[in-house]
Amino acid sequence: MAKKNWPSKAMWTGDCLYVMRGMNSQSVDLIYLDPPFNSNADYAAPIGSQAAGAAFTDTWVLSDLDVEWINLIESRHPALYRALLAATTPSDKSYLVYMAARLLEMRRVLKPDGSVYLHCDQTMSHYLKILMDAIFGRRCFRNNIVWSYRRWTGAARHFQRMHDDILYYACEGATFNALTESYSTKSKHKRARRSVLGASGKLEQVYTEDDSRQQSMRDVWEISYLNSQAKERVGYPTQKPLALLDRVIRASSNEGDVVLDPFCGCATTCVAADDLGRDWIGIDISPKAAELVVQRIAERQGLFRDITHRTDIPIRTDLGKLPRYNSVENRQRLYGMQAGDCAGCGQHFQLRNLETDHIISRGKGGTDHLENLQLLCGACNRVKGNRGMEYLRAKLQLN
Repeated sequence: MAKKNWPSKAMWTGDCLYVMRGMNSQSVDLIYLDPPFNSNADYAAPIGSQAAGAAFTDTWVLSDLDVEWINLIESRHPALYRALLAATTPSDKSYLVYMAARLLEMRRVLKPDGSVYLHCDQTMSHYLKILMDAIFGRRCFRNNIVWSYRRWTGAARHFQRMHDDILYYACEGATFNALTESYSTKSKHKRARRSVLGASGKLEQVYTEDDSRQQSMRDVWEISYLNSQAKERVGYPTQKPLALLDRVIRASSNEGDVVLDPFCGCATTCVAADDLGRDWIGIDISPKAAELVVQRIAERQGLFRDITHRTDIPIRTDLGKLPRYNSVENRQRLYGMQAGDCAGCGQHFQLRNLETDHIISRGKGGTDHLENLQLLCGACNRVKGNRGMEYLRAKLQLN
């Protein structure tokens, strides 16, 4: 397993896909993610709150980048591609492609004995379960945790929707610190039996309430929702309670382990991990997340912690230095993989007549890794430029 290539407590601003691509493989012990839910809504923190300025859009459409990821997934992850076919609308498919690309990177950075918790709601939970099975394996599925809460929603035409789902997957040998909870007040298991000398002079069995008696924790978690008056609330839309993350982190990691939250929002995961003595890395597209993690940890700990904020992409150290994208080594390997055919027009060429191309351009987050490279003939490469392969295919069909 590779060592982490970032500071012990690090906050990144940027797309988690690109940041994770720069992280060493098998360097994270626990991943908790609370991604967008495909709710077809826009969210923004109220003006005047601690999180003012934080906002995100949870609406999805197919784009050139989505299409290129579909092509890559189809050719290299056929089981995952079949899962994407379950999507019934273009919006659902776009969202699942977005998530699949990032979950693949999470699988790579997670240690072989690591755990991952995916927080979602009923909008896409059934689809995400299929993705998680394809990427992490059905045998690694442990629980569909139900986070149950109460809040006022007014009248509705259906039962009130008062829970979120958390899909919990753990690899073989993963850390699991068994947690307990109290028995209900009506449970017989809560009563302790003892013998006392009765008025008749005979021993009698007496039952008393015993609050110390505990049971193994269920996968239904009753944890209060953060209302507008909650002390820990910072105004960030979709903020989750610290009690929820505290439970996740205590159950599936130990002190000194590395916790990753690739959609950290107002940094609740980072705060909880810091409280429990874990190393952590948070990633969020909004710069506001970096401000909030420093502010919230300083408020809780009473001092400023050594937190690193970065906007660059980390450089992997587990592969050594990557060769230049158009190196002879890459060209020869790609030539063999493509059997000498241009990835665009499909015609056969000698190696010297093929050019190395980024499938997803660097401007859209593409890297120099071999999986993002292909060989095109000179004509196809000039037509494609820095656009997606769909553009090239459309041009070839017109000619």
